[in-house]
Amino acid sequence: MLNPIVIIPARMASTRLPGKPLADIGGLAMIVHVLRRAEEAAIGPVVVACAELEIKAAIEAAGGRAVLTDPNHPSGSDRIFEALQSVDPKGDHDAIVNLQGDLPVLDPLVVQACVRPLMDPAVDIATLVAEIEDDAERTNPNVVKAVVGFKEGQDMGRALYFSRSQVPYGDGPLYHHIGIYAYRRAALERFVSLAPGILEMREKLEQLRALENGMRIDAVRVDTVPFGVDTPEDLERARIILKAKESKL
Repeated sequence: MLNPIVIIPARMASTRLPGKPLADIGGLAMIVHVLRRAEEAAIGPVVVACAELEIKAAIEAAGGRAVLTDPNHPSGSDRIFEALQSVDPKGDHDAIVNLQGDLPVLDPLVVQACVRPLMDPAVDIATLVAEIEDDAERTNPNVVKAVVGFKEGQDMGRALYFSRSQVPYGDGPLYHHIGIYAYRRAALERFVSLAPGILEMREKLEQLRALENGMRIDAVRVDTVPFGVDTPEDLERARIILKAKESKL
């Protein structure tokens, strides 16, 4: 049995959408929507690791729990580790889900799925993939590919590599890597202590640091890639999606 905690790193700096966490969607800040989706997953407590006070204030006004962290952290992994030490100093939570703060329309079932590989004690880190169906994504370097050899009839497998290139070679599916992670606590502590890897710096993919240092990452295959908000156009689409969902309730 695992005792997970979900930590959502959030900071105001964003090149394409400044102030993204507090962008209004139907009267709520986007980070509050992500908080709600994580709470709906019901796998454990949810904490927002904030780089700025205004994010913390928005979360607390919505009844959520937030922790102020060093604004100069180089990555979300470092931010969630600081927050974890603050909210769980005794180490009660042995699985930590790192959930992006720009997924306001996320299906909570995806959060649940991400934790499954950690039931195997040999797995250090779990993540998600979805099969690429759009041909343009196969060669798009902004779409990270995960090399996973899924056995027949199985939706979990070991991730052997991640790349911005079209890999692996040959016939067969390609998998879009979804940047949601579940860390075993000791694995997160080790990961943030490691120096950036050679391949990590070349591909500009943080998860390669774990593979370069012999850590095991397993992936769960899900049906679709969660919709993330990166631009003003994405924000407007998220508003439309959530408004449509609310009208059906």
